[in-house]
Amino acid sequence: MEHIPSFNALIQKSIIDHWHLDALTDYKGATLQYHDVARKIEKLHIMFESSGVVKGDKIALCGRNSANWAVAFLATLTYGAIAVPILHEFMPEQVHNIVNHSDARLLFVGDVVATEIDATKMPGLEGIIYIPDYSLVVSRTDKLTYAREHLNEMFGKKYPKFFRKEHVAYYTEREPDELAMINYTSGTTGFSKGVMLPYRTLWSNLDAMTESLIEGNIKRGSNVLSILPMAHMYGMAFEFIFEFITGCHIFYLTRIPSPAIIAEAFATIKPAVVIAVPLIIEKIIRKKVFPKVQNNKIRLLLNMPMISKKVKEKICEQVTAAFGGNFYEVIIGGAAFNQEVESFLKMIGFRYTVGYGATECAPIICYADHATFAPGSCGRAALHMQVRIDSHDPENVPGEILAKGINVMLGYYKNPEATAATIDKDGWYHTGDLGTMDGDGNVYIKGRSKNMLLGASGQNIYPEEIEDKLNSLALVNESVVIQEGEKLVGLVHPDYDEARSMGFSEEDMTNIMEQNREELNSMLPGYSKLTAIRIHEEEFEKTPKKSIKRYLYQK
Repeated sequence: MEHIPSFNALIQKSIIDHWHLDALTDYKGATLQYHDVARKIEKLHIMFESSGVVKGDKIALCGRNSANWAVAFLATLTYGAIAVPILHEFMPEQVHNIVNHSDARLLFVGDVVATEIDATKMPGLEGIIYIPDYSLVVSRTDKLTYAREHLNEMFGKKYPKFFRKEHVAYYTEREPDELAMINYTSGTTGFSKGVMLPYRTLWSNLDAMTESLIEGNIKRGSNVLSILPMAHMYGMAFEFIFEFITGCHIFYLTRIPSPAIIAEAFATIKPAVVIAVPLIIEKIIRKKVFPKVQNNKIRLLLNMPMISKKVKEKICEQVTAAFGGNFYEVIIGGAAFNQEVESFLKMIGFRYTVGYGATECAPIICYADHATFAPGSCGRAALHMQVRIDSHDPENVPGEILAKGINVMLGYYKNPEATAATIDKDGWYHTGDLGTMDGDGNVYIKGRSKNMLLGASGQNIYPEEIEDKLNSLALVNESVVIQEGEKLVGLVHPDYDEARSMGFSEEDMTNIMEQNREELNSMLPGYSKLTAIRIHEEEFEKTPKKSIKRYLYQK
């Protein structure tokens, strides 16, 4: 294995180098500078040590993004414990199961989670710590109770004058393969597996982002807005770890962000990079931009060669301003990106790129800078990674996307069978996604292999490709294509806001969806045409990265 520096040493260096810079801010709340983060980490280390936590113990964290969540995570790793981030969107039963399965000794919880979980269902826990102020919700040992009650006193004794840079000395992992985190997948199949991520995966992802993004674009003191959950590897790597080690100032929204709050935050913070899932981008474009540009006047101007360039530039300025106007690029990942929206962004010259990853790779598999990004793709193999397509003709015939390199996990915690089924004897990680690859190494995702449907004559049908076209039709907010016998049916959650504004009745909606079906079928081969579109009144349930949990809607 190539030389891999200590990841924890990089955290330590960042804190020392950026001592007086702003580090973490709860939006419209308090700001922690890097030295404040160091002080809080030290107090948590004292509490861990005094309560009997040892290197290698598991510490779970479950709560909305906040400065104190980030501090607790950093404190866990730099103590030598293993972090178990848990998505706060999980149901209480899922949280209980993950805490128990991971063998966590302590659990940090946010304000909402604290009211939902049941401590009696997690008998192995020694304590539950409240993230907003690190108070004890539950303590099952006298050591932990004493440590928390006397924490300030113990800190004062250890540092009687001041806590200074030279006092910062963190645990250094013994080897790159040492376990740093167990990150439980968001469960698109209904079952969450514990992904064992060693320190090398965190360093490798950091190194790839540093090479791609730092080059004078995202640097110390840059502002970044964190929207994605840090407990998910996409948000963890792209909105937290890279930025913190670079010396950026990270802002957390701390609550479920409404579109208005997100827009306000972008305008105020003016982030140096924007990390997003497709759903956020698509909603902004469809709601804020398309109504302004999809009219006859603008269309006419766009068809006039002498004027169209200026019109596109003007539109691009407006779209750029919607994201704060100060970013190097918008990185989109986590789910498939709608082709209509992507084509529009490409047409106006918007600085975006689409990446590809998985929790099992912490998460980067593919990425390309917006300047070299091939539209419709998800980039090329990231630094330290190899990618190949399991197909006899990778350019034309979709096959499973395989990945290999130092981003790949150790395996699934306590699940050797699933590990063996996912990582083959040659070290290739089988993603379960289908794709093609062009001659330049650009990867094009076609869908999940487990989502692939078989036509009546054995044809491969990729529901995601049908959904992408369907989502661009009138009054379609989101959709899922399912198979019933040999027939394909589209479930559609309409854009009810727009429908109401236009005074459409239920009968009107039914007629519009039938017109949509006919239009869609005109674009599809015979074996993948829809026999019906059914209106689904509620939004589809989604994973934290905003992928629809399609297994819930299959017959």
